[in-house]
Amino acid sequence: MTGVRVLVGTRKGAFVLTADGTRQEWQVSGPHFAGWEMYHLKGSPADPDRLYASQSGGWFGQVIQRSDDGGATWNPVGNEFAYDGETGTHQWYDGSQRPWEFTRVWHLEPSLTDPDVVYAGIEDAALFRTVDGGQTWQELPGLRRHESGPSWQPGAGGMCLHTIVQDPRDAARLYVAISAAGAFRTDDAGKTWRPINKGLRSEGIPDADAEVGHCVHNLAMHPDRPDVLFMQKHWDVMRSDDGGESWHDIGGNLPTDFGFPIDVHAHEPDTVYVVPIKSDSEHYPLDGSLRVYRSRTGGGEWEPLTNGLPQEHCYVNVLRDAMAVDTLDDCGIYFGTTGGQVYASADAGEHWAPIVRDLPAVLSVEVQTLP
Repeated sequence: MTGVRVLVGTRKGAFVLTADGTRQEWQVSGPHFAGWEMYHLKGSPADPDRLYASQSGGWFGQVIQRSDDGGATWNPVGNEFAYDGETGTHQWYDGSQRPWEFTRVWHLEPSLTDPDVVYAGIEDAALFRTVDGGQTWQELPGLRRHESGPSWQPGAGGMCLHTIVQDPRDAARLYVAISAAGAFRTDDAGKTWRPINKGLRSEGIPDADAEVGHCVHNLAMHPDRPDVLFMQKHWDVMRSDDGGESWHDIGGNLPTDFGFPIDVHAHEPDTVYVVPIKSDSEHYPLDGSLRVYRSRTGGGEWEPLTNGLPQEHCYVNVLRDAMAVDTLDDCGIYFGTTGGQVYASADAGEHWAPIVRDLPAVLSVEVQTLP
């Protein structure tokens, strides 16, 4: 029977959760890499047994781990990230210049077609790629060399490249999001990049309508409609119908349009999910009520999904990489919280139940549909 594998990265280790197609009974494996911050785990769409994980710690720095057996065993792979050319500088808050630094890998995005090709989003904001299963990593320097680079600023979590989206029609087209710079697109496999932030507006920056400087939290795309992008921004939920050339607000009747994750139903390109939180200073659900919001119209009209979720005294957050969907016929939706719960819905959000509780704070959730 078809099954699912949920990959969970936490503040103190990684967990692998598996179930059959009913998604009623779950087996929990972990913690793997106990005590380490596991920023992101993701499986290869081209090989369900190939997994990659970003492991980070204050004592030993950044490590990339790879599994070739679905997470049963892991091995560190090449962790020399070779940047191209001069380190460069960017402006700090006071206007002074700060050299580029390699701090950690925030996000891993395996190729849609080749299990040995993986993109890595870095703090400070840069994009790397491996073509040999993680043994060696090279920077795609065109992004960091963009003329706007010196003006990029860190968001509250650092100046991180945290989102990578691949166009399934064209392997040369990639989208990335950087806090706090905005969204960028390449059409030539990373050689050149351009900002795609027209229509975004961000109070608190010198020019609220600037081409760059926007704190984009996440991007989402449905593979059947790759020109339509959805964005959760630092305030504002946005949509583009032209590959990022322009954006318009779809926050509609959301009670607050601040949040981190955004995702799209596997079979319904106009069904979108977000998890609003109170504000940029109070990172918890409005009124202490944990609600996932769903739009079946591509934005604008939203409904709260609460069945099975705590509706009182709940003060957790859901981080940007902590929501995912499976591709089973009844699309499953999954998210993890900073309180250590991982919730799942096997019916597109109508009913929720915790897969597991009391983990360390959840940093990322990814899902694989298994044959």
